[in-house]
Amino acid sequence: MISDNINKTREKIAQAASRCGRSPEDIKLVAVSKRFPASVIKEAFAGGQTLFGENYIQEVQQKRAEVPAGVHFHFIGHLQTNKAKIAAESCTMIETVDRLKLARVLGKHLEKLSTSMDILVQVNIGEDSNKSGVSVNDTEKLLLELKSIPQIRVCGLMTIPPIEPSPEDSRPHFRNLRLLADELSGKDLFADDKRIELSMGMSGDFHIAIEEGATIVRVGTAIFGNRPARK
Repeated sequence: MISDNINKTREKIAQAASRCGRSPEDIKLVAVSKRFPASVIKEAFAGGQTLFGENYIQEVQQKRAEVPAGVHFHFIGHLQTNKAKIAAESCTMIETVDRLKLARVLGKHLEKLSTSMDILVQVNIGEDSNKSGVSVNDTEKLLLELKSIPQIRVCGLMTIPPIEPSPEDSRPHFRNLRLLADELSGKDLFADDKRIELSMGMSGDFHIAIEEGATIVRVGTAIFGNRPARK
């Protein structure tokens, strides 16, 4: 069932990419596995899925020890500085860096591990008080500050738009994130200014996000079904 859902999701990704003249290979699927057991991740991995998104760092730590080495975790929740060590040890990418203090602490842990990490900067593109993320106006300043931390590679931007009545209502937020990335791309603020990652879009609206330039989509419910309640 999970493998079937992954294949259906990939088909929808390909269809959305085709509609806007993009290659499906340019879009990464992150399967959001938060609150699901490691056994579910193993099943999805057996079906060819390698990228998984988690919101709770303690879950990542627990699951990391139980899943195959080929599983890669993207952290997509709000990361506290006192949990940055676990993130540095367990994750392939942190998509939700939104403040310099967190990045500095993360950098120190990565330095101790003699490694580096790809990150995205989370932008509160819809100015939603219920969402984390740096403001649009402060994004360039944060990107400049992050250049002083050699252990992290800023690969792009991420956003969680406000909850809207219709998926189509999220389109302006996705478009605005792409436009912001376009504006900043010529200022040498990303690890690769010619290949900027844009993580945006979830189960209900990822097709619209792709049409607006998403390179990473985060899909949970459409793959795993309704997630269990948090214990």
